[in-house]
Amino acid sequence: MESVLQILLAVTMLAVLGVLLTGVVGFISGGEFNRKYGNKLMRLRVATQAVAVLLLLALLVLNGLIHFG
Repeated sequence: MESVLQILLAVTMLAVLGVLLTGVVGFISGGEFNRKYGNKLMRLRVATQAVAVLLLLALLVLNGLIHFG
């Protein structure tokens, strides 16, 4: 289970990086792409970051580094 979460975390972090870079390049270039997709990319980045944080928390709990209760 732990290795699956590690792989999912790595994939999610790469997705965050991809969305972030796409958004930054689109913002810098401006134009129609930025007007059409800028806000959607920002929302997608926030969503993928939230998933990455939840996966990281799950890994920390499984490893006993965080205790609830």
